[in-house]
Amino acid sequence: MDNSDLPTPPEALLAVFDKLGITYTKYDHAPVFTVAESEHLYTVIPGLHCRNLFLRDKKKAMFLVVVADHTPVDIKQLEEKLGCGRLSFGSAERLWENLGVRPGSVCPFSVINDTNHAVQVVLDAAMMQSDLVCYHPMINSMTVSLTPKDLLRFFEHTGHEPVRIDL
Repeated sequence: MDNSDLPTPPEALLAVFDKLGITYTKYDHAPVFTVAESEHLYTVIPGLHCRNLFLRDKKKAMFLVVVADHTPVDIKQLEEKLGCGRLSFGSAERLWENLGVRPGSVCPFSVINDTNHAVQVVLDAAMMQSDLVCYHPMINSMTVSLTPKDLLRFFEHTGHEPVRIDL
C-alpha cells in the first residue's frame, strides 16, 4: 500500500520517537484490520496488544479510546465516565480529517496530526500498568512496542493530555 499521502508516515513518526529518546521495537507484518486478524502476532510480538476506537458524541466531540485488544468496552458506561452525549463511531472522513489515518490503522500516535487538539485521548488505566504496549505506527502492516511511560512522553510532545479511566 502506498502511504505517501499520509500526513505523518511511519518513518516520520519513528524519527520523532528517536528525537524524543523513546525506546521502541518495530515489527513488520502483513496488514491486519481487526483484532481477530492480529491474534497470530501475540506470540511473535511481546507486549500488550491494543486497539483504538475513534468515537464522537452527538455534540461532535471526538475521542480516541485506547484499550487492550480484549478489554470489553461498554459504550453506555464510557459515555457516563466521560460525561458526554451518545457516542458513535466517527466516519472514515472525520478520521482522516482529524487524525490523518485510515480505518484499520487508527493508533494513539495519530494525534500527532491533531494539531487543533480536537480529539480527546482516553487511555484504559489497566493497559497503562503493562510493561510494554503495542500499536500500529500509522499503518496496519507494522507494530511498535514501547513502554506506557514513553507513550505518555509522546502525548506530552503533541500537547495532548490523556484521560485515564478504568474500563
